Amino acid sequence: MDLRQMEYLVTLADEQQFTRAAAVCGVSQSGLSAAIRSLEDELGTPLFDRTTRRVEPTDAGRALLPHARTMLAQAGAARDAVLRAAHELTGSLRIGAEQCLGFVDVGTLLERIRRRHPFVDLDFTQAGSRDLVARVRDGDVDLAFVAGTDVPARMSRTELGRRPLVLLLPPGHPLAGASPVDWTDLRDLDFVDFQESWAVRAVNDAACAERGVARRVRCTVNDVHTLLDLVHRDLGVALVPQHIAAKPQAAGLVVRPLPASAPQWVVSLVAGDASAASASLVLELLDADLALSA
Repeated sequence: MDLRQMEYLVTLADEQQFTRAAAVCGVSQSGLSAAIRSLEDELGTPLFDRTTRRVEPTDAGRALLPHARTMLAQAGAARDAVLRAAHELTGSLRIGAEQCLGFVDVGTLLERIRRRHPFVDLDFTQAGSRDLVARVRDGDVDLAFVAGTDVPARMSRTELGRRPLVLLLPPGHPLAGASPVDWTDLRDLDFVDFQESWAVRAVNDAACAERGVARRVRCTVNDVHTLLDLVHRDLGVALVPQHIAAKPQAAGLVVRPLPASAPQWVVSLVAGDASAASASLVLELLDADLALSA
């Protein structure tokens, strides 16, 4: 048993679905399934009952869960103790993030910074990736979690992960059938999309323009859940990163893969001055968390 398997076990028990659990953990569904099967083989007993609708822990799984949570908590406490001993920080730390990026739980990261370093004055800003890159460039934000790869050369960028874009459709839409979706099928459709400061809007606009797809953005939103609600109401289709299609609010929508030539959703951490002590702290915290889940 290892910490990665314990993380997957706890997340699957909480989410009760392999797709959502894989999205939360930032891994493929096949990778999470394989890790759970390996743990079950090691222990010699099934840990989950699998149905077409949900996944629930068996008696053995429920017996293991509190120990798994304890192992993860102790690992986090151990990292906290080491980092506290290595860093006694004061001052301010300004962090930004776009909503629902995937690959990093920003709320948990902020909580850990506050718990480990209570004397650090922490400021958090949520905005679109384009705005956040500009704020980091101008020195108004120290670090930002953003999507996309287009950042000024003097800024540092650490890529956290990639996922494909998918097409979200309301039930009954003509493209909801089994036939593969081609870029030509998207021409002249009504779309729901994000405001232009969001990275996914720039990715969608560029991808469609490069392939000669003229689309009508009928509804422009600034919130992931609003986008999903409007697609549910048949006000348009949407191009979104795969992890958004796995959110509970997307249940009931039809998810169709795009052609292999579709661009990917890339999430990165960008910094204006990676040598600053506060910026280095966040990079260490992030490296520790990624090492735990690798």
